[in-house]
Amino acid sequence: MQESSKLKKIPVAIMSSENVPTRISRCLEEGAEDFLVKPVRPSDVSRLFSRVLP
Repeated sequence: MQESSKLKKIPVAIMSSENVPTRISRCLEEGAEDFLVKPVRPSDVSRLFSRVLP
């Protein structure tokens, strides 16, 4: 996605049940906007939306 000029601007959030710090760090380093650990709370989604949506 990062190589495509059209797709590059789409925010990516990762949702996983695995709370592994090294995996979370790697996803964020690779360009993910956020990493949400399940179970996801509505406040987590609201926080994400407020950061990535205009």
